[in-house]
Amino acid sequence: MSNNSIDAKMMAKMFLTGAKNLEAKKEWINELNVFPVPDGDTGTNMTMTIMSAAKEVSNLGDNADMQAICKAISSGSLRGARGNSGVILSQLLRGFTKIVKEHDQLNVTILSEAFDKAVETAYKAVMKPKEGTILTVAKGTAEKAHELSVEGCDDVERFCEEVIKYADEVLAKTPDMLPVLKQAGVVDSGGQGLVQVLKGAFDGFLGKEINLTISEESVTPVSKNKENAVQEEDIKFGYCTEFIVLLSKPLNVKQEIDFKAFLESIGDSIVMVADDEICKVHVHSNDPGLAIQRALMYGQLSNMKIDNMRMEHREKLFHENNDGSWAEIKTEINGAAELTPTYLPGDDIPLGDKVEMAVEVQAEPEMPHKEVGFVTVCAGSGLAEIFRGLGVDYVIEGGQTMNPSTADILDAVEKVNADTVIVLPNNKNIILAANQAAIMSEDNDDNKKIVVVPSKTVPQGITALINYVPGASVEDSVAAMTESLSTVNTGEVTYAVRDTVIDDVQIKQGDYMGIGDAGILAVGGEIADVTFDMLSKMMSDELELISVYYGEDVEESEAENLRQKISDSFPGCDVELQYGGQPIYYYIVSAE
Repeated sequence: MSNNSIDAKMMAKMFLTGAKNLEAKKEWINELNVFPVPDGDTGTNMTMTIMSAAKEVSNLGDNADMQAICKAISSGSLRGARGNSGVILSQLLRGFTKIVKEHDQLNVTILSEAFDKAVETAYKAVMKPKEGTILTVAKGTAEKAHELSVEGCDDVERFCEEVIKYADEVLAKTPDMLPVLKQAGVVDSGGQGLVQVLKGAFDGFLGKEINLTISEESVTPVSKNKENAVQEEDIKFGYCTEFIVLLSKPLNVKQEIDFKAFLESIGDSIVMVADDEICKVHVHSNDPGLAIQRALMYGQLSNMKIDNMRMEHREKLFHENNDGSWAEIKTEINGAAELTPTYLPGDDIPLGDKVEMAVEVQAEPEMPHKEVGFVTVCAGSGLAEIFRGLGVDYVIEGGQTMNPSTADILDAVEKVNADTVIVLPNNKNIILAANQAAIMSEDNDDNKKIVVVPSKTVPQGITALINYVPGASVEDSVAAMTESLSTVNTGEVTYAVRDTVIDDVQIKQGDYMGIGDAGILAVGGEIADVTFDMLSKMMSDELELISVYYGEDVEESEAENLRQKISDSFPGCDVELQYGGQPIYYYIVSAE
């Protein structure tokens, strides 16, 4: 490969080195978040997004062509997208690969077109694009790439150097575009994440030695040291299941996402790689039959192997304790369909040499069918119970401290037996992932429709559910739920992880902060005082109901004392106190 082009092998290497560089800088990028909250997660979200794609790319091997690499990057990042920054990154990668996949060799002209398509795709995914963000940095790289292409640059190394240099310049200007960045003394965290991906990719192009191993939780070897041996009770999922699906037709992106999400719902150690003809699957599960049944929806099965890992573990300990040897046997999935039985959808699956365990298939009881179902996101057992009491069918564990991915949302929707599923994200950083799930569900064969009510906080989600109108059309109900969001004022109390200045408010590490819909409302050294001061600034004469949800780190007696103080201070309002159990945030308070 010359300096004038990039082939498929180099493309894969550059993507993996870009992903690894982002992973290495993850915590640093997290610290660039404007608000000094303990859940600053831009770096984490972007890393988990790109690593979802990196694992798929690394599983392709060294001989994958450009089409296969681009498919892995696009589908993997779409499925793994978390948070606004992660969704935008996935859209940038999706747009980029739309151009790249059509070429075996990439030159400056093609790369320039790919940068343009990446930016176009990402901007379309964001309802109200804001300058001074990752989008601005991406647009700057595309503009520089176009300029170099028009000038006739044909040296890929020089092209990359100039594009990255300009991306750094644009990133440095983001504080001038967003005053909140300037006051906090940071550049945009999402933009920095994108720059680190580009820099890592360039390192790969230059041939720098980088460990490209993409970790899988499943591949940690069992220590042969008896004192450090894994205990049998530590094996959460007992059956190692491997097989190949001989696809009746190529899987589309939605089907790939659904299949992998299903596997993740029944086990761990997932490896799933698909091309147009076969899909290779590896999963650790307590019920291999569920994986087999699901796979039969997509085609015939071959190269099946099911091992009982608990029995193997006991046998290993027996041999070791008797000074015997232990040989680990690996079955390679190699596509040699003629060597093993092939099963058609609906066939009874016989037990043979390759299927060593009898499998009893116990499907989960199906939820009664309904016209409209609900999926919501929250963290905290108390909040989850509140949502279930309001009729929510499935609660995704997540929120501020862990944004669920697009695949998580699609998987949750799949579990709800309803014609239409209304999704309540309850966090502004999850809305884009929910919207992406809704768009991807349009290709779903079962015609299940996803509608997103863009709740930005848990209290907004609760109010939206209360305003749902049973019996009304979906459109009218969603309109009523969406309209109700504007009636809720929300405040959340947490602590600062670093010194900063926001909205001219001096904040010291360890201070408690009351954060309202528009920013910092109160700062101080006592949780209850900060919560009360925050609420006081949220109040107005027309508000009638105050709801206080206390977190896992707050004693009920402390919360009751605060409720009494609020009730005495605002006698015209009803004050409700409920256990939320949420982490990180001591109190979530709403006034409506």
